Amino acid sequence: MSCANFFIVISFAHFFLFPLFIKDRGGSKADIGVIMSAFLVASILCRPWISDMVDRLGRKTTYTLGCIVITVMPLTYLFLQGPVESYYLLLLGIRVIHGVGLALCFTAVFTFIIDIVPHERLNEGVGVFGITGLTAMAVGPVIAEAILTHFGYAFYFVSAAASGAVGFVIQRPVTEPVNEAFTPVPAGFFRMLFQPRYLWISLLVFLFGFGLSASNTFVAPLAEERRIALISFYYISYSLAAVCTRVFGGRLADRWGEAKILPPAFVLTSSGFILLMPDGGDALFILSGLLCGSGHGFLFPSLNALAVRGEPPAVRGKITGIFTGGLDFGVFSGSLILGMVGEAFGYGPLFGLAGLSLLIAAPITWWGTLKKRARAGV
Repeated sequence: MSCANFFIVISFAHFFLFPLFIKDRGGSKADIGVIMSAFLVASILCRPWISDMVDRLGRKTTYTLGCIVITVMPLTYLFLQGPVESYYLLLLGIRVIHGVGLALCFTAVFTFIIDIVPHERLNEGVGVFGITGLTAMAVGPVIAEAILTHFGYAFYFVSAAASGAVGFVIQRPVTEPVNEAFTPVPAGFFRMLFQPRYLWISLLVFLFGFGLSASNTFVAPLAEERRIALISFYYISYSLAAVCTRVFGGRLADRWGEAKILPPAFVLTSSGFILLMPDGGDALFILSGLLCGSGHGFLFPSLNALAVRGEPPAVRGKITGIFTGGLDFGVFSGSLILGMVGEAFGYGPLFGLAGLSLLIAAPITWWGTLKKRARAGV
């Protein structure tokens, strides 16, 4: 599943450079925000259905369906010719379906991993599995940039489809991890979502996603505007830092607990985005990538572990859906709002706002932890 995830995320990471396609076809900064965020619209709206599907139909079956979507959808972009305005609605529709495929894959695969990882090592297990995705986030833009430079957009889209196809083939022999995935689920998605514990976690994940959208959507056009030599410098440093954090920090998070790890991780990631506010060169981009990647290396597994720790297999799909849905909603909102901020005020304020969203999450984490301890009488 790690190998399959590697190739699925490579396909997804190709589209970190998709804003260049939009820009080359006459799109504005606001267009970039809207079109990139459309990828997440259906993912968010269908999250209750997808989460229930993971619990009832099974992790593996759901993941297989997602892999098919991730393989097929990049090929549909080949039919888009001319300026963006001539096929704007069609492009939005393609992005929506593409986003559903990614939601199917991510919700299913993380639930699958949570099922097989010992829960006393949950941060470490989720973090180590996530290394394949982080590595792919570095490799994908490098491959995409090289293909765009030498072969153009047609080969770029075919490459993304080919990566999805490899992931689909690799995961085929895998079987379901637990039988409990098929048992009736007593609690509905929204019933769980509106519990105070999950509302608090959803807010933290939303703020994380809001900041993350700046990295996924606006780093590439910012680098091009500032004439950074290689856009992939940022993503390579980001992923390397996150991988190192996962390898050396996973056990630390399990030992100390998520409540102690999350606040400094939010601050660390925030500082990386704030560094991108002034007009700097390659060195500043690399440093920003290192800081953001280090924070991300702690944030994703720790937030995931905080959400699912102690929960039975029969509801883990829904809990993972709440987690990934909150992240997607944050990324969607960030892509839309930050795109408008960038259009009106430029990239500096855009990355400043992204950093602020992560900075706000640190005291919210402390507040929620204190309330939780007060209820427990600690």
